[in-house]
Amino acid sequence: MKKNKLIFLIVTSVILLIVVFQSVYIVKETEQVVITQFGKPVGEAITEPGLNFKTPFIQKTNYFEKRYMEWDGDPNQVPTKDKKFIFVDTYARWQITDPLQFFKRMTNERGAQSRLDDILDGETRDYIAAHNLEEAVRSHNRVPASSGATGEMISDTLAQISVGRQELQRMILMSANEKAKDLGIVILDFRFKRINYVQEVSAQVYERMKSERFRIADKFRSEGQGEASRINGEKERELKTIQSEAFRKAEEIKGKADAKAAGIYASAYDQTSTSRELYGFLKSMETFETTFDTTTSVILSTDNELFKYLKSMK
Repeated sequence: MKKNKLIFLIVTSVILLIVVFQSVYIVKETEQVVITQFGKPVGEAITEPGLNFKTPFIQKTNYFEKRYMEWDGDPNQVPTKDKKFIFVDTYARWQITDPLQFFKRMTNERGAQSRLDDILDGETRDYIAAHNLEEAVRSHNRVPASSGATGEMISDTLAQISVGRQELQRMILMSANEKAKDLGIVILDFRFKRINYVQEVSAQVYERMKSERFRIADKFRSEGQGEASRINGEKERELKTIQSEAFRKAEEIKGKADAKAAGIYASAYDQTSTSRELYGFLKSMETFETTFDTTTSVILSTDNELFKYLKSMK
C-alpha cells in the first residue's frame, strides 16, 4: 500500500508540474505574445514583460520580436525614367506594432519578410522608374567644383533635380507604410544601399568617357603643335632679322673700312707722279693675279690699260 501511495504521489506531482509549466509563461522585455486556442487568437496581445498564465494544453503562446528588425533587399535591375538600367540595392528597418493583427495577417516573421519583399521592392521599382537617374543618386542641387581646363572643355555641369535621393527614399517609405498599415507593422526607415550601372551600361559609359578624354588629348596635342609651330616661326623670323641686321652692319663696317683704306692709299700714292704710277701698276698686278691663270686666254685692245704693262714686259 505504501509503495502504491508513493507512486501515486510521484505521478500526481509530475502531472501537477507539467500542468504548472503549461499554465505559466514568461514574457521578456524584448518579446510580445499572442495566445491562441486551437489556432485562433484569444484575447489581446501581451506586450508588457512579466509572468502570465494560460489554459494548459489548450492554449499556445506565440512569441514575436518587439525590437527593430532588419530587412535587406536583393539587388534588382531597374530602368530609370531616362532609360538607364541600374542595379538598386536597398535596406530597411521595421517593427511589429500590433502583434495580434500581425499574427492574423502574417502568422510569423518569415511571412512578414516575404510581404516586405513584395512591398518595398515594388515601391522602389515604381519610384525609380518614375524619376531620372540623377534624382536617385543626388540629394540636392549644387555647383560642380572646377576641374581645370579639361573640365571646362567637356562642360562639367550637373543637371538640376527637383526631388533628390533623400526625398525619393522618404516617398518610398511613406508609400510602403500606407500599404503595410493593416499588417500590424511599421517600416521605420528605408535607404538605398547602393546604386550602380548594369555591366553593359557601365562598359558603354566607360567607353564614352575614354573617347571624350582621347578627343580632349588630341585637341591639346594639336594646340600644342600649333603653338610649337608658331614659336618656331617666330624664332626663324627673329633669327633672319638678326642675321640680316648683322650682315647689314658688317657690310657697313666693311664699306667704311674699304673707304678708309682707299683714302689711306690715295693719300699715300697721290703725293708724286711716280707714286701714282706705282699705285696703278700694283692695282693692275692685283687684277692680273685675281683674273688670270695659266689656262686663261684674253683678248685686249691696244688702248687697254692692262695692255701697256704686257707690252712693256715684252
